[in-house]
Amino acid sequence: MALGAYYFDIDISSKSDQVEPSTEADYSLVFPADRYPETGAHIQDAIRSGHSAICTIDRSGAEDNRSESLKGVPTKKGFDRDEWPMAMCAEGGANADIEYISPKDNRGAGSWVGNQLEDYSDGSRVEFIFQ
Repeated sequence: MALGAYYFDIDISSKSDQVEPSTEADYSLVFPADRYPETGAHIQDAIRSGHSAICTIDRSGAEDNRSESLKGVPTKKGFDRDEWPMAMCAEGGANADIEYISPKDNRGAGSWVGNQLEDYSDGSRVEFIFQ
């Protein structure tokens, strides 16, 4: 490696002191897209467009994240504004993907996710999986 660094004139002297953030999740959660199809489709579309599949739980930041993510997105009668990443995720907030979906699907999915994650502490990284 040192020879390659010399050949390509790459500075590796301080690389060993740097710690890169982990991109691995602590837990996986298989989301029931068949039970909540609108929410499942929205999350999958958002992930395909570049949003993280990992949610770092940050319950205390949820209110601020929700305000930021929904800023400028008007309410629409008969629909909820679904966010991905969710407001309770550190990754959520200003650049979240927003989609209008039925309240039944959105609120059912939110309740289901909340129940699944209730025992996980803030800072836990949960990857959403779809099968």
